[in-house]
Amino acid sequence: MNDLTQTLLSNLSLGKKSQYANVYSPQLLQAIPRSLNRDKLGLKPDNLPFNGNDWWDLYEVSYLNKKNKPEVAIGRCEIPASSINIVESKSFKLYLNSLNFTNFNCIDDVSRTIADDLSDLLQTRVKVSLYNPSISEVADSLFSVHLPQGICLDSLDISVNEFDYNPEILTDCISDAVVKEELYSNLMKSNCLVTGQPDWGSVYIKYEGNQIDREKLLKYIISYRNHNEFHEMCVERIFCDILKYCRPEKLTVYARYTRRGGIDINPFRSNFESEMPFSRLIRQ
Repeated sequence: MNDLTQTLLSNLSLGKKSQYANVYSPQLLQAIPRSLNRDKLGLKPDNLPFNGNDWWDLYEVSYLNKKNKPEVAIGRCEIPASSINIVESKSFKLYLNSLNFTNFNCIDDVSRTIADDLSDLLQTRVKVSLYNPSISEVADSLFSVHLPQGICLDSLDISVNEFDYNPEILTDCISDAVVKEELYSNLMKSNCLVTGQPDWGSVYIKYEGNQIDREKLLKYIISYRNHNEFHEMCVERIFCDILKYCRPEKLTVYARYTRRGGIDINPFRSNFESEMPFSRLIRQ
């Protein structure tokens, strides 16, 4: 980690004792440049090998109505993968808590406020949708639990001796057979780049091309177990490694992480599709 990166990370709220604000405080939001990881991967802003979004699901949103009565909401933020910055997760949680004693006319006003503040910070248009959790249609359509599509790799009877990130596991991992496959694993685990706390998730891979050796792919996913990077960075690294070593014609990598502090972060990257295939897994 170079000095510039170390200085940037040391100035974040993440990993530090924080005082919760009880007045609306957009200045709490902190940005992290995507270039922090993309420069290492050789990715240029004007020539990304993927499109996609980061979906942030929010489960602890509260505010006051005009009569000072507390209201609660659940919601989803959609941040384009093309944005210059990502939002630092703890600063976002502190910011959301600053809404707890702020008066709003209606839930749509809260959505617009959050969207405007995030858009200013990230220098792109962020979509935010908030919902009343007592409305059954919301629970059924947006926040119901799903199983990933495709074949789960986790039952493969493999021996593992690599818990440090190693993309070379994917060397010579494709056959001559050309397939369309959807694969997933619930064994994704990495660590926060700043605090070292574990990040647990499920990773879904959809591709078309020469068939990938499933045992090697699972070992590669497990090799992230001691790896320190943010959620978005891990997904982009997985995408780039599979693209490099397996050379599929079409590729989607999508991860659903378990929530922390009322927020789960779910990066989606693809070079051929734009819609996430499912939302909210059983561990979320």
